[in-house]
Amino acid sequence: MASLKLDDNNVPYLDLGDGYRIALEGDEYTDAKAKEKAARELRETPDVVEQSLQELRSLLQEEKTLYVPMDNDAFMIKFLRPCKYYAQSAFELIKRYYRFRSKHPDLCDELYPASVKHVYAEGLVHFLPLRDQHGSRILVLECGKKWKPSKVSLTDLFRAVQLALEAGMYEPRTQLNGAVVILDMEGLALSQIMQFTPKFAAMALDWIQQCTAMRLKSVHIVNNSYLFNMLFAIFKPFLSEKLRKRLFFHQKDWNSLMSHVEAKCLRPKYGGTLECLETDGMLLGEMFELYHKEYELANSFGYLKKQD
Repeated sequence: MASLKLDDNNVPYLDLGDGYRIALEGDEYTDAKAKEKAARELRETPDVVEQSLQELRSLLQEEKTLYVPMDNDAFMIKFLRPCKYYAQSAFELIKRYYRFRSKHPDLCDELYPASVKHVYAEGLVHFLPLRDQHGSRILVLECGKKWKPSKVSLTDLFRAVQLALEAGMYEPRTQLNGAVVILDMEGLALSQIMQFTPKFAAMALDWIQQCTAMRLKSVHIVNNSYLFNMLFAIFKPFLSEKLRKRLFFHQKDWNSLMSHVEAKCLRPKYGGTLECLETDGMLLGEMFELYHKEYELANSFGYLKKQD
């Protein structure tokens, strides 16, 4: 049975047995391989980082109604890395990110782990314990038969996905290597498809394509049936060419999936060889709750609300 523990530095983790664990990795990477990749792919060198931080601070100082911690290098780098240290691009991303939050209070206000722990308890959103062969974080969304809209609303499901991706954005190694999403649609029914509207699809894709500080490497749709085509038709008009090229439809062809993600990183139900305890969704929610103060601080940033 999986258990929630604290390591020697009081960092919480889910112990899945046999040395496998799920934890948020807040430490900066210091190994030569990661630093070389960061320099090659993100232009991350000491001089570029210093100049970009200065430029981004100057830009943000002119955005008078936006409150963010400009003196916090880790916060700034979280937005600079996916923009390859181009300060103007990072500035535009920060503005889009916080404008989205202002525009959609039902989805973004008080986005604390306690508010979506029931979503994690249902096992709908979770990480795999290993990163893929490129160092990408693997996020699994099980939105087929496991999802009961009477228990978990579409709004809460979206909020839980946001919260999980926020956790990934906090990790320097994920900022560098990005994330891979596995979308498991096994048992998808009409009752679930009926929850989606073109308005929601446009909003969700605007968020993932324009507003998240995350290098989304690929999305792998598995166990997709003909019913999934009805759902995909709602989203298709709003897909950018960039994301379209990163979408892969595998149905139950695990060899196809494993041509993108190594078998050792995948559980047997996806054709892989990762043998460890299943992620306990309730414990995952509890682990996120131990970061309540960090989420509370993150929720304090943004555009100032207009006074009535």
